[in-house]
Amino acid sequence: MLKLKDISIKLGDFQLRKINLELNKGDYYVLLGKSGVGKTVLLEIIAGLIKPDSGNVFMNNTEITNEKIQNRKVGIVFQDYSVFPHLNVKQNIAYSLKGKKITNSKKEVLINQYAGLTNITHLLDRNTQNLSGGELQRVALARMLVSKPECLLLDEPLASLDIQLKGGLRNLLRQINQSGVTILHVTHDYEEAIALSDKVAVIHEGEIVQRGSTKEVFQKPANEFVANFTGIKNFFLADFSPINNAKINGTLEINVSNKDQIKNGKIIIRGEEIILSNEKMESSATNNFKGKIKQIIPYLTNHEIIVDIGIDLTVVISEESLQKFKFSENSEVWVSFKSTAIKIIP
Repeated sequence: MLKLKDISIKLGDFQLRKINLELNKGDYYVLLGKSGVGKTVLLEIIAGLIKPDSGNVFMNNTEITNEKIQNRKVGIVFQDYSVFPHLNVKQNIAYSLKGKKITNSKKEVLINQYAGLTNITHLLDRNTQNLSGGELQRVALARMLVSKPECLLLDEPLASLDIQLKGGLRNLLRQINQSGVTILHVTHDYEEAIALSDKVAVIHEGEIVQRGSTKEVFQKPANEFVANFTGIKNFFLADFSPINNAKINGTLEINVSNKDQIKNGKIIIRGEEIILSNEKMESSATNNFKGKIKQIIPYLTNHEIIVDIGIDLTVVISEESLQKFKFSENSEVWVSFKSTAIKIIP
């Protein structure tokens, strides 16, 4: 449906190099990367606001690299909403229908349809100056959706919203996607990517360093940058022996599943894959270590526990488990994890 082929551009010291990306109809695709790596520039190239130095943009197998903005069948919503302050909500939504050869009654139907979808029907006669951030974002979405784009481009749509508003807007974005709109959403927040996307591409230093299904990218990061950026804390240098053992940082030996007979590299152990207990457990896990809790870090939905087992290992547990097992700092515990839970990066 939407395809980018070898897109390159240089703007001062910044550049994108040979970006290739392909979205199928109905995808919710997240482009994930740190601030300033060119995510917004890429959206602007797709929308026709910026011309690339080289490369091609295709929509439904038709090249649109040099097509006029209004003929591209894409809609872009920026982080700062960009609603018109001198127009009320209804007038803002209607703005996208200017110049279209449709009757006033049809315009009314479309305005009400997308105001209903974005849950702002009750705001249609309100001035935009008095709206909250979440309401402004919904107005911007309705204004773009009323023109019926085939692909919606979202530039950090949740970045300036508080936690409560984010939840509601996430649900709305899923609903929009499920209604048949293909979405390309750029963000620096990996939790957004997990919550919304079915496909992810990670961009770093002007290049896409990994792409694939959301599950694949987050469970099998291709390199150290992707692992760190996607929230994986247990990332270690290791040397591997022929008998499926690995020595981390030259000291701690663990059992791994090294089917490719790699000699050295790095390993990843997701915190969610590690079991924490007060006593040594009888289980199928081949790696069991006694350690001491150094730190307990609370988060919104879980806790990270840093355990010293000769290396600092980050374990992720729920609030319920923390209370049930009464884990506390400086207490001795056992950690266990399966060899198959370990990802090896050559």
